[in-house]
This record gives sequence, C-alpha cells and structure tokens, in this order.
Amino acid sequence: MKVCVLTLGCKVNLYESEVIKEQFINNNHEVVDLNNNPDIIIINTCSVTNQGDSKSRKMIRRAKKINPKSIIVVCGCFAENHKEDILSLGVDILIGNKDKSKIISLVNDYYETKKPIIKFYDLNNLEFEDMVINNFENRTRGFVKIQDGCNNYCSYCIIPYMRGRIRSKDINVAYEEIKELVIKGYKEIVLTGIHTGSYGSGTDYNLTTLIKKISALDNLKRIRISSIEITEIDNDFLEELKNNQKICDHMHIPLQSGEDSVLNMMNRKYNIQEYKEIIKKIRNIRPNINITTDVIVGFPTETEDNFKETIKNIKEIKFGKIHVFPYSKRNGTAAAKMKDIVSSIEKKNRSKELMNLSLELEHDYYLKFLNKKVKVLVEEVNDNYSMGYTSNYIKIFINKKLKPNQEFMGNINLIDKNNVKIL
Repeated sequence: MKVCVLTLGCKVNLYESEVIKEQFINNNHEVVDLNNNPDIIIINTCSVTNQGDSKSRKMIRRAKKINPKSIIVVCGCFAENHKEDILSLGVDILIGNKDKSKIISLVNDYYETKKPIIKFYDLNNLEFEDMVINNFENRTRGFVKIQDGCNNYCSYCIIPYMRGRIRSKDINVAYEEIKELVIKGYKEIVLTGIHTGSYGSGTDYNLTTLIKKISALDNLKRIRISSIEITEIDNDFLEELKNNQKICDHMHIPLQSGEDSVLNMMNRKYNIQEYKEIIKKIRNIRPNINITTDVIVGFPTETEDNFKETIKNIKEIKFGKIHVFPYSKRNGTAAAKMKDIVSSIEKKNRSKELMNLSLELEHDYYLKFLNKKVKVLVEEVNDNYSMGYTSNYIKIFINKKLKPNQEFMGNINLIDKNNVKIL
C-alpha cells in the first residue's frame, strides 16, 4: 500500500513522523506524497498557536478532498486539543500524542473491522513512548527524541495539556539509538524533546550525562541541542560546554520577554538579570557562540514600555537570531483569562520591529566571521554549488560540487542579507 505522512509543527513531530514512515517502509509499504493516490494518509498535527490549529484543520480537509477514498489518520496536539472538531471532519483513526508508534497496528485493526478508531489517554500518567529510528532522508544530521512533556505551565502555553508531564527515554536506549545512527554515517546528532533540558528528571542521569556518554562515539562529530531553558543550564552543563568540543557552538535559549513584569505574568522561572548572567557565563566559555531565542510579542499585559524594555535588553544580549511569535490566545491557559489585550495592529507593528531587529543582529553576528576560516558539514549538493552548516548554525553556500556529509574548510569572503557564502 501507499502511505503519505504529513507533518506540522515542531522537531519532535518531525522525528515521530520519520519513525512512522520507517515502520511502514519496513513493512513493505511505499511512502508517497499527497498527490500520488495514497491508500493511507497520516497527519501529525500542531496546536501550539491558532495558526497551528488552522493549518492542521486545512490539512485534514485538503487530504480528504484530494483523496476521498484514503484512510485518514490524525494524531498530535491538534487532535488532543480539538477531538470533537476533528471527528466532525470524518477521519477514520483519531489519536493524540500517545500510540504514534502503533499507528501501523491501528491501521491493520481498521482494515479488519472497518470501524473508526478513537484512542486517548490521561497524559499525566504515561511512561515515555519509546520510538527508535534508523534512517533519515538527510544522511548528515540525525534527530533523536529523548524527552516528552512539560511541567512548567507557562501561562500562555497549551503544550503541557497536550503533551502531558515530563518523561524521558532511558539513557541506554537513547545511547544505542544514537550509536546506530553514527554507525550508519550520521556525523551530527540533534537531541530534541518538548522540554529537552529536563531530560532525565527523576532519574540518576540528566542531559549532561547523556552528552558525556555519546561523546565517546568516535565518528560522532557534532552534538546539537534543539532548545534548552536558561534555568536548566547549571554548572555541570557549563563545565561540559567548556571541555567538550563536540557540543555545537550554537544554543537556542528561549527568552519570551525581556521585561520582568511580563516574564512574571508568563509564569517564566527567571528574571532578565538572571538570564543575562547565564548568557555571560556561556560567552565567557565560548565567546563566538551563536545564541538564538524565541520572543512572544503582544502578551496580554505587555505595554509599550514593556516592549521597549524587551528591545533594549535584546540589543544588549545580542542574539544571533530571534524567532518572533505574536501572542496567540489558547483557551484553557491562564493567559486566556487576562483582560489587558494588545490589539492585533499593535502586535503586528511590534512583531515587524522585532523581526527587523533580528535581521540586523543576525547580519552583525555573521560579520564576525568575514574572512575567517570555518568548517562546514555539507548537507546538499547541486551541480554548481554545495550547502551546509557550521557548528554555530550558519548556513554556508560553497561554489563547488562536494560530497554530502563531507567536512569542508574554507574562508567566508562574502556575506549578504540572506545567507553566508564561501567563494
């Protein structure tokens, strides 16, 4: 049979979708795109924002319209958040964020009974659902999901209600999965999760323990962390960052707001001074590290002065890039009940200002490497050029045809607004 897997949202969803694809391939099914008459369509949805909801709903409707005879499987956060809405769309199998590793079995059950399957669980009482992947379409960088769930309950965020409480992949299971990927030729491993820095909570190991363990793999060149909270960067992690050159020179550390009263209303677990102090420690260890971040614009209590304070602190911190998210009201969260609402026009204006600042900061960061030698791990190869990323996650275009997964050294001698090139 032909299977189509559609994915919306985060890197965790992308990992889970790759696992689903691999399971079907291993059972002699063919993975195809939506326009190639799939027998089964699996939609792994997102609900982190209203836009995520909208895209997920449109994807389900589009899949049914293009392939009305296909079996439609819907899973993920949108499924957890809008069960009744999705049922009205007439899907065949509906699950949330558990049993994604069992979709192939659920499809087989559906073929036997021809009855709709709907399965949901209490997400606060779940063990980590082990998923192991052996292959990615990209033979350079392998993503490994090591953690799920979140206990932080930030006032704006629906994810703890959609993903449940924190839980982790056993360190030995994670190690074996990573070892197999390295044996297959993957030179970079990205450790990912909903709340990656909480890995190992409640056990005798943590994220630093896992990093130390996998660093012993000789052919593993890079260890990248998809995202980590500032509160999870402790002295042990900083010491490992100092001594372990396999850890990439890039860290994504969400800020969300650069003003203390807004951070407090967001139920974040730090103030701006604490955030800055940790960033300073990181840069004392790695002066040229690329620190990127997330910022929410237009949180209900954010005044114009609050926003100006955020801008001031962002300029002082000098991020390498900012992912800007206009605040999106999520029913069921504490922020949804807050009365001070920032207008859509004001959110749009603040978002534009922050995105422009991000472009400036990104360009300034790139300029630090002009005429400097960098190492690139090649990911894509075309007839006239190759493309890859440095350890500090700068996208590099090289004017020659190289081999995928090759490490290339060269000088950056041209920088423009959109990318960095080696000529």
